[in-house]
Amino acid sequence: MLTVHHLNNSRSQRVLWLLEELGVPYEIKRYQRDPKTLFAPSALKKVHPLGKSPVITDDDLTIAESGAIIEYLVERYGKGRLAPPAAAPARRPYTYWLHYAEGSLMPLLVMKLIFARLKTVPVPFFVKPVIKAVVRNVNRGYLDPQVQQHLAFLEGELTKSAWFAGEEFSAADIQMSFPVEAAATRAGLGIDHPRLNAWLERIKARPAYQRALEKGGPFELLAG
Repeated sequence: MLTVHHLNNSRSQRVLWLLEELGVPYEIKRYQRDPKTLFAPSALKKVHPLGKSPVITDDDLTIAESGAIIEYLVERYGKGRLAPPAAAPARRPYTYWLHYAEGSLMPLLVMKLIFARLKTVPVPFFVKPVIKAVVRNVNRGYLDPQVQQHLAFLEGELTKSAWFAGEEFSAADIQMSFPVEAAATRAGLGIDHPRLNAWLERIKARPAYQRALEKGGPFELLAG
């Protein structure tokens, strides 16, 4: 039996969405973040040594990492769905977005979240102004310009096609959902990103996306 080891408010939500799109039977084993640290519980280390989510088990296989999980599920259960054929022109952008989501965009958003939390770390009162100044300077000088550059890049790419890998919805859009939703929460998507906003509306309107939310439970990306 295919099992999704599902951590609340995590990347495993998009694994549930993919399985709903594919119509693959699965079961969910739930894990809750520590309410103070927001870390995953140590019980996940019994599934995979890193103790991170997402991770799935399928019979005797254990697979971690969002991109690897998506590739495995599409190859094994997709029956030609949600991925362009290997020789199709759309296959190259499809592969690119599978890697870009976690390799390029998410690290910036994680850094924004970490620096935002620095402002709330208990420290002596005379250190607080220093921390706030560091956070402000890093955001203004590096993180915010980088994030906006990436969002402008994504907006431009969506002028070329309706979906990230072409005119057909694919697993690349599922992979991209987490960083784009995180960007909308932590950086904001204003009037300068109409296509990204429209893309978000379209994915959230998909019945499989809604079913995944119902099965996965409340999904609230932590604001940075």
